Amino acid sequence: MAFLTRGDRQAFSVIYNAYSSALYGVIARIITNEEAAADLLQEAFIKIWNSRANYDPSRGRLFTWLLNIARNTAIDTTRSKQYKAGQKIQPIDNSVKQVNRSSRIAVNYDSIGLKETVAKLKPELRQIIDLLYFGGYTQEEAAKELNMPLGTVKTRARNALIQLRELMDIQKDER
Repeated sequence: MAFLTRGDRQAFSVIYNAYSSALYGVIARIITNEEAAADLLQEAFIKIWNSRANYDPSRGRLFTWLLNIARNTAIDTTRSKQYKAGQKIQPIDNSVKQVNRSSRIAVNYDSIGLKETVAKLKPELRQIIDLLYFGGYTQEEAAKELNMPLGTVKTRARNALIQLRELMDIQKDER
């Protein structure tokens, strides 16, 4: 990360190769159009490059920082007027592709081992992670969807992330 912060393009290439498929999987769960998801992955990496000096390792892991940038890029797109207008008119062929594509995304998601790690969480914590990180919901939207107070959603999200971090550390140590 130190090399990336200084603008080393080779370090950026290493980060892209290591994380692009995982970030694409997260984006593709929010944006169902393959081309749009690929474009957003590129946009997310441009944002990562432009804001590389803002990464603070004391605030979290590199993957979490990258994931949040990619996720927020996808969510911002879904909230844009242009995206909403485009979603209203969609050929039926695209709907069929989306159904078939969803199983392939699950495989990409599985390939980094994240699905198994998330599956180890308590059901109420897993539900929050699914909505917030893979469903593209905001905390407020998740609270409404689950019919629970916003504070409860925030607390469960925080607890889930803490437990995921611990589980990932355990898995890393086992390798």
